[in-house]
Amino acid sequence: MEQYDDLLLTLAQQEETLQFDRFDSDTALAVGLWIVAEVRKQAKAVTVNITRNGQVLFHYAMSGATPDQADWIRRKNNTVQRFARSSYAMGMSYKSKGKTFEDVAYLDTMEYAAHGGAFPLMIRGVGMVGTVTVSGLAQADDHALVVAALQAQLDAH
Repeated sequence: MEQYDDLLLTLAQQEETLQFDRFDSDTALAVGLWIVAEVRKQAKAVTVNITRNGQVLFHYAMSGATPDQADWIRRKNNTVQRFARSSYAMGMSYKSKGKTFEDVAYLDTMEYAAHGGAFPLMIRGVGMVGTVTVSGLAQADDHALVVAALQAQLDAH
């Protein structure tokens, strides 16, 4: 499944490079508001959730967002928490092997989802401390939006 090799390499590089020296409530607010502003430009609606050490630092459901998006966020976050990889990377990893994440017998699909949009919040020298998650667009777009938001915040500092 060579078609996935470049994508999986890119996803791994994103997880390696999109790391912060610190991430506080103000940083979460900046990231969350950046995402909301970008989605408004597209005239679409998403739900955004940012957590650190089990605490929700930012959560916003845009007008037009659906209640299902909150459940997708919960399930995608569970996947990131368990595997310390982006939910998109997890899904693509299984697809690259000709399988689906949902085929993993020991994972309840009502609790875990390997669809793009949840990204590990990484602190250099510490590791994963939370998640930045979007739900409401196509999975590749959810993922790309989170990556762009994190990159924008890192570039601003």
